[in-house]
Formats: sequence, C-alpha cells, structure tokens
Amino acid sequence: MCLSFIKHQLLVCEADIFPLYNVRKARKQIILHLNVLKISIMAQKILILINDAPYGTEKAYNALRLAMQLGKDHADMEVRVFLMADAANCALAGQNTPDGYYNIERMLKAVISKKGKVKICGGCAEARGLKGARLIEGTEISNMAELTNWVADSDKVITF
Repeated sequence: MCLSFIKHQLLVCEADIFPLYNVRKARKQIILHLNVLKISIMAQKILILINDAPYGTEKAYNALRLAMQLGKDHADMEVRVFLMADAANCALAGQNTPDGYYNIERMLKAVISKKGKVKICGGCAEARGLKGARLIEGTEISNMAELTNWVADSDKVITF
C-alpha cells in the first residue's frame, strides 16, 4: 500500500480517534510509526566481504552463491561484494576452468547482471600484481575509504 495513502488515512482519522488535547502526541506517534514503516519498505543493503582466493577453498564460491541467490530472490535488495586479499584475483577476466567445475568469473558476472556491485581492494590488487590487469566488466578498483562507507551504510555485513 502506498505510504502517502496510509499517512493521509491516519491523519484524517486522527481527530476521531484521539481527544483534542492528545492530538499533538498522537501526531508524533503516527509520524514515528510511518518512519518505521518507511524503513521496513526500503531496500536492504547487504555487503559480502570475500578474502580467499577464487579457487582452492570454496569460500569465494559460497559467497557468490549467496550473492546470486539474494539478487534472484530479493530484487529489491542492494547486493554489494568487496574483494580483499587473495579474493582480488576473483575479478580477473578470462578465467578458464574445467567442464563441470564452478567458474568465479561467470558467478561475478551473474551478480553484476542482477544489479549487484563488485569492488576490489586497490592495495590488495596492487600487492598481487593486478594493477593494469584485465578485470571483469562491471567490477572496479576501490579503496579502504569506500569499503568503510559501504560497511557503515550496509544493513548486514557477511564475511567469507
């Protein structure tokens, strides 16, 4: 139901429900309830931090499985993936894996195709010789300041 419609209905009924001396208090309560309702309707922001290499352990694989499922089942959620440490290698373009084996590049592209955001720690990428390397389209080199903003702005932070 439209939030403005609910607000209008509550304000119209305000005088009937509450005695005149309580109108100000009632108005504050209504505004408080509307703000809570507005927050619950807004999209959640989920940040997934990945630290491990793309292959060798299944942490990156499982993190991206979660990111893909969130994007699929909850289109209203903002899914963010931040690649740190050895996970910076996840963003390399042109990954070639054997048939039947998962491919991190394809998984990242699936996250991005569902409007997910993927950023790579710049210092981590530079330390691993990835500066100037061909990265997956839609990923971008970032920094700790941007990660800090994402952490502060996210509703949930999940670490792999």
